[in-house]
Amino acid sequence: MRARTIRTLVASASAFGALVVPGTAHATAESAGVVNARGVNAAEEPTVRELLEKCDNGTDSCVFHPAGEPEHFTADTKQVGDPVYNCTPDDQRHSVSWSDTTSQSNSVGLSMTTEAGFGKVFAVSYEQTFQHTWEESHTESQTTFVDTGSHQVGWVERAAQMQKVRGTYELHFEDKFHDHYIWYVNDFEATGPAQDSSTAVSQHSRDMTREEVDACP
Repeated sequence: MRARTIRTLVASASAFGALVVPGTAHATAESAGVVNARGVNAAEEPTVRELLEKCDNGTDSCVFHPAGEPEHFTADTKQVGDPVYNCTPDDQRHSVSWSDTTSQSNSVGLSMTTEAGFGKVFAVSYEQTFQHTWEESHTESQTTFVDTGSHQVGWVERAAQMQKVRGTYELHFEDKFHDHYIWYVNDFEATGPAQDSSTAVSQHSRDMTREEVDACP
């Protein structure tokens, strides 16, 4: 049997505390390297991109270990649909039809699909751990009524419900990859639409500017 020893390579301090390598029996018996998904790698280390592109595409195994429950949050508000203009002398109620899509992203800026590679590994682990399917994107469509006074502009804003999942990728190689059989990518973070697709929708209005009033028919 080839003698293998553990060596931990730390690219930078973790944004969430001390660097943690999953304490598996296999890891303690094999040579392991660590990179931080949020850090700058040393010259002799593989990049996070290199490692994640190897996940299920050159590894014996690749697993994602979630670190705790998903963190739910409300995204920043943004305008959806087109603004409406009340050029009449009376109050008006307008119907604004809109559609808005929220999509997943990750802390390393790599394209992530749940059909293959590290994205699929993430989605499988998420579903097994939390008993929900990870959504790459979610589209919300509604018609919202907006009330405006005379010579006012109205619009609709939406704040989507999102979630963050943090964790570590564990990659095992048949042959040494950058001097190690096992690599960990710590502090990986994926953000995507929350399972609860409820959304905060609000209606707003303001007085028209002089230029907008002049543009009224």
